[in-house]
Amino acid sequence: MQKMIKSDPVLAALDIPRLVAFYENKLGFKRSWCDEGYGIVHRDGIGIHFWRCNDKIFPENTSCYVYVEGVDALYEEFSKAGVIHPNGKLGDKPWGLREFSILDLDGNLIRFGEHLQK
Repeated sequence: MQKMIKSDPVLAALDIPRLVAFYENKLGFKRSWCDEGYGIVHRDGIGIHFWRCNDKIFPENTSCYVYVEGVDALYEEFSKAGVIHPNGKLGDKPWGLREFSILDLDGNLIRFGEHLQK
C-alpha cells in the first residue's frame, strides 16, 4: 500500500543564490543546497526548492501555500522583515483559514495559513 507523506513546492528563480539568501535572511529558512541551477531551503518541516529560469513571467505567476501553527506570530515576524504582500494582510478567510501572503524577491507568492478553530 502506498501513502504520500510530504510535498515541497518547486518555485522559479531568476538568481538562485540571491533568492536563497533572501529566504535565509528574511524568512528564517536554512540552506540545504544552493548552486546556480538549483536551490533548497528548509524551515521546520517545510522545504522549498528553486529552479533557475531566465524569464520573470514564471516566478511572477507562481505561488504556493504553507500551512502553519501560530500564524499570528509568523505574521508579526514577517512584518518586521518587511516582506508582507501589500494585499496580503493577515485575516480570517471564508474558506476557514486565517492567512497572509508574502512576495519573494523574484515575485513568487507564498500564502501562510492556519485553520480557524471551530
